[in-house]
Amino acid sequence: MIKPIALLVLGAFLSTPAMGQWETNMVPGRHTMVHLFEWKWSNIADECERFLGPFGYGGVQVSPPNENAVINDPFRPWYERYQPVSYKLETRSGNETEFADMVRRCNAVGVRIYVDAVINHMTGAFFEGVGTGGSTFSGPNKDYPGVPYGVLDFNGIGIGEGDCPNPIGNVSDYSNPIEVRNCELVFLRDLKLGSEYPRVKILEYLNKLVDLGVAGFRVDASKHMWPEDMTLILGGLHYLPTEHGFPAFKKPFIVQEVIDLGNEPIPGSEYFSIGRVTEFKYGAHLGRVFRKVGDEKLAYLVNWGPGETGWGLYPSNNALAFIDNHDNQRGHGAGGADILTFRDFRLYKMAQAFMLAHPYGVTRVMSSYGWEPYEANWIGPPNTDGATDDVPVNEDMTCSGGWICEHRWRQIYNMVKFRNVVEGTGLNDWTDNMSNQITFCRGDKGFIAINNDDFEMRRTFVQTCLPQGTYCDVISGNLENGTCTGKSVVVASFGYADIYISNLDEDPMIALHAEAKL
Repeated sequence: MIKPIALLVLGAFLSTPAMGQWETNMVPGRHTMVHLFEWKWSNIADECERFLGPFGYGGVQVSPPNENAVINDPFRPWYERYQPVSYKLETRSGNETEFADMVRRCNAVGVRIYVDAVINHMTGAFFEGVGTGGSTFSGPNKDYPGVPYGVLDFNGIGIGEGDCPNPIGNVSDYSNPIEVRNCELVFLRDLKLGSEYPRVKILEYLNKLVDLGVAGFRVDASKHMWPEDMTLILGGLHYLPTEHGFPAFKKPFIVQEVIDLGNEPIPGSEYFSIGRVTEFKYGAHLGRVFRKVGDEKLAYLVNWGPGETGWGLYPSNNALAFIDNHDNQRGHGAGGADILTFRDFRLYKMAQAFMLAHPYGVTRVMSSYGWEPYEANWIGPPNTDGATDDVPVNEDMTCSGGWICEHRWRQIYNMVKFRNVVEGTGLNDWTDNMSNQITFCRGDKGFIAINNDDFEMRRTFVQTCLPQGTYCDVISGNLENGTCTGKSVVVASFGYADIYISNLDEDPMIALHAEAKL
């Protein structure tokens, strides 16, 4: 393929290591992002203005914005968004103008945008057709004129540098790092990132998004790329534009998708020098604890975190924490049956509350749409003849039309604010009953109690660490016009309170914070 492209960016950027890419770039006082999976750009812009901004969310992870393959068998599945055709900003979520408008409007209300960047591969090897932006492509011929990419821009089969050692060209042996990184992931055409040209085209795409005002990237399938290649690409990212409210000389936030449940031949730690890494053990372990699998107990979470004395999680400043994501809520990715999702209504809210109350990591909340599980895990978003439907919002702030909107559940959005209020404090005054009842404080700004036992939690003189007064429990209600719509808790002198949580409660938790004082 003839590649008419100016490579002057390489000398200026690609030799520079990635730096400053562990900070979320959220507006001060905000600390949680939400993944609005498969939402339209226009709906996300509206949601930033009417809900996410006012309720303290710091950012949105959006679905891949670049042109993808149109898959009709099965009809328009979710995973077509992970089969790129070009880097044109044209998908069922919207076009470039709508994307730019979303970024501008969300930034204006203090909500940052993080793009799901699919840069490891293109479409399936056996598939050819037309993309969502009208570009033709041929997987069998490794031909993607919308970029353009040709056969020389993909890893081949062989024993040379960058070649796939597996004769079938696909990853079969996940214990072999060379095969994992040089072969095709489920027969998706694997880009030759050891070559300069693909790196330049990817960098052009990412920098276009940065210049539009996105705050960072979730890099899909990072485990299948060599860290050295990723460093060359991401080291060339532009500084974030100050006209979108970012401080000067700030680099985009980077979080890399690396599935590592421990003892992996490719550990997530290999990517710490580039940015944060998805901590899949977080949701898997918490799922087992809240489900009480193998006699796991909430009391064991007293040392929740990294290190040999804890749960073997990544260091907090290297991790993205989450209960579930778009893959493992469908049985893919990692965690299997241990993963809690919106279908596990009660336990899911408890696990989310624990995550948002605990100081570990950067936190991400999932926002899903419904589908028939197991038999139809491929189903794409609610749609009309393939065109994604708008997200209807009800008077009670929930969603309808097939959209779940977990981020709008009171028990979750109030804990997002809890995390904002207590930021900068540590975890202290932990108590438990050696079973499934726990309490802990966040400095002198927040307190949470969770009862996952099959009997009531009734304790006197519990240390809440809060100043004396009456507080609204933000799990059961909201503080509105000086009154609490749910339970209230009286905190006596020296921070002590009586705590009662029935095991029959819909939400067997209590959460109090400094800004919920009556």
